Order: sequence, then structure tokens, then C-alpha cells
Amino acid sequence: MTAAELRAKLSTLVHTPLAVADHRQAAVLVALEPGRGVWLTRRTNDLPNHAGQVAFPGGKIETFDQSPEAAALREAWEEIGLAPAAVELLGRMDDHITGTGFHIAPVVGLITPGMVFHPAPGEVAAVFCLGFDVLLNPQAPQRRTLTMRGEERAVWVWPHTDHFIWGATAAILVNLAQLVRGAA
Repeated sequence: MTAAELRAKLSTLVHTPLAVADHRQAAVLVALEPGRGVWLTRRTNDLPNHAGQVAFPGGKIETFDQSPEAAALREAWEEIGLAPAAVELLGRMDDHITGTGFHIAPVVGLITPGMVFHPAPGEVAAVFCLGFDVLLNPQAPQRRTLTMRGEERAVWVWPHTDHFIWGATAAILVNLAQLVRGAA
């Protein structure tokens, strides 16, 4: 997909805020590279939260962040060395609430093709792209049942040869895919 196609398909992004007071506020950058796909990270195995999991660049919205967009851009800079000036913000997807107490604001942006990332040591083990061929394939995401904390939960899982993409990241990818496929 070209930058023009992505802009057109996501021009109708309308953020619907959710009021969830007791959840931790977070923002992620859904970084789309025209002609390639969406960029994700795999967290290092020694982090206290979500160790080894696949995620979008992002994290906690700090009190000094002026907006979720500012937080997502700051976190992307800190985690993968993506300069805020290299991101063309397109808008925000609907917030995502997790069962683990997070209220996530997914911020969508286009990045310049061919960006070189610099993963933060001790935080990011890998930066990789999920191609548009997979993202736009309606058969790609699967519902699976996982046992977490003794409870069975149905979660989305995306295929990837090297990484297990599930949970909030997978759910946000499902929403993104529906937006990109469904928009005229």
C-alpha cells in the first residue's frame, strides 16, 4: 500500500474515547511504512512487565506528556530511535482496554520508507515488520484459547514465522486491518 492509499483509507479515523478511571494510561505508535507494513517490537525477556512479548512501540503516558500522541512519539523515540519528525500522524484508533489494567491509546502514523531503527538495549530485543500481505489477509488473524492466571481466555493471534503476536497487540492489529480493508 502506498502512502496515498493509507492516507485515504485512514482519513476517516475517528477516535472514540473510553472512560476507565482505574486503568493505567498508555499510548502506542502504530507505525505504518508505505509499501511494507506495520512495525512491531519484541520486548526483552528480563523486563518486569510483558517480558518477551510483541508490542507496538509505546508505554505509559507520563504527566509531562501533552497528549497520547506526544507519549507515543516519545516512547517510539526512546524504544526504537524513531524520531518524532519522521512520523506523519494520521489520527487515533479507538482506545483498547486490557484485562491486565491498561487503557491504551493507539496512535497511527506513517513513517518514511527505509527507516533504520536503533532498539534500546535492555528494553527491545527485536524490531520487525508485519507485512501488509499478512495484515490485509482476512484469514490471517485467528482466535485461540489461552490459559492465563488459571482462566481460559479467547485472544487474537497473528501468524509470524519468528514471533508470537497475541493479546492487546493482536487485537489492535485486527482493528487496524478492518479499518484499512473496510475503508473506501
